Amino acid sequence: MSTDVIVRERPAAVRRLLARPELGALIAAAAVFLVFAAVAEPFLRVSSLGTVLYAASTIGIMAVPVSLLMIGGEFDLSAGVLVTTAALTSSMVSYQLTAVTWVGVLVSLAVTLAIGFFNGWMLGRTGLPSFIVTLGTFLMLTGANLGVTKLVSGTVSTKPIADMEGFASCRWLFASELTVGGLTIRATVWWWLGLVAVGSWVLLRTRFGNWVFAVGGDAAAARAVGVPVARTKTVLYLGVGFCAWVLGQHLLFSFGTVQSGEGVGNELIYIVAAVIGGCLITGGYGSVVGAALGALIFGMVGKGIVYAQWNPDWFKFFLGAMLLLAALLNSWVKRRAERGPR
Repeated sequence: MSTDVIVRERPAAVRRLLARPELGALIAAAAVFLVFAAVAEPFLRVSSLGTVLYAASTIGIMAVPVSLLMIGGEFDLSAGVLVTTAALTSSMVSYQLTAVTWVGVLVSLAVTLAIGFFNGWMLGRTGLPSFIVTLGTFLMLTGANLGVTKLVSGTVSTKPIADMEGFASCRWLFASELTVGGLTIRATVWWWLGLVAVGSWVLLRTRFGNWVFAVGGDAAAARAVGVPVARTKTVLYLGVGFCAWVLGQHLLFSFGTVQSGEGVGNELIYIVAAVIGGCLITGGYGSVVGAALGALIFGMVGKGIVYAQWNPDWFKFFLGAMLLLAALLNSWVKRRAERGPR
C-alpha cells in the first residue's frame, strides 16, 4: 500500500474513532482512575478494585436497560423504586406463603415484567411523554412499596427470610462472592458484564437494535418504513423490568430483609450513567458499553473519594459537572458523526 493511501485512510480512522459515543466516557474513566491513583494509595490495592467493581455493578446493571431505553428516545423514572418493588415482592411472597424463596423470586419476576409492560403499553396507547407515564408509575410504586409493606409486615421493612428453604441457592445466584488472590468479585459484577455483552450484541448486531436507533432518531419516520415502534418501546421497558428484578434479588439475598423506602432517586443515577456514557437525551444515539463506563466512573468516584479522605459532600457536585460536560461532548460528537468524513 502506498504512503499516500495510508495518509488518506488515517484521518478517516481517526474520525470514526471520534464518532464513537463511548469515547468521552473512556477518556473520563481513565482520567478519574489516574487522579485517584495519584492521590489515594489505597485506591490501587487489589481489594479496592473489588469494592469499586461492586459499586459500579449495582449501578451498571440498571444502566444497561436505561441506556437502551434512552437510545430509543424514552425515559423510565420508576426504575429506582422498581428495584425495591422486586425485592419486597420476593420477600413478602416467600414469607407470607411460607414457601421456598424461589416462589417469591419467580412471582417477583412476573410482577416487574408486568410493570415494565404496563409502562410500555401506556406509552403506546396514550401517546403521553414517557416522563409523565413513568413519573406516575414512580409515585404509585413509592406509595405501594411503603403501604403494602406496612400492611403485611406491620413495619417499614420485610421480615427476615434467611432461614427459609431455597435462600442459600438464591443467594449463590444473586449475591455470592468469589475471592481470588485478594480480589473479591460479587455476583452482581458477573450479571453486569453479561448484561453489557448481551445488550451490546442486541443493539449493534440485531434487527431489533436497528429498530431501537430508528425509533429514537425519528419515531414517525421509523413507523413509516414498517418499524413496530410501540412494540419496540414495550420490549425496552420489559428489559428495565428484568434488570430491576436481578438487582432487587441481589439486595434481598445480600441482607435477608429490605427497607420499603429504598430506591428513591436511584433512577437519576442510572440516567446520569447513561448520559456520561454517550447517550443523548433526545434519543437515537448512544452505547451500552458507554453506559457501563459511566457506571464505572460512578464506582471509582464514590469509593475514590473515601480512599482519598475527601469531603463526600463534593460527590454530587462532581457528578453534576460530569453530566453537563458529557451532554455537551455527546452533542458535539453526534454532530461530527452526522457530518461524516471530509
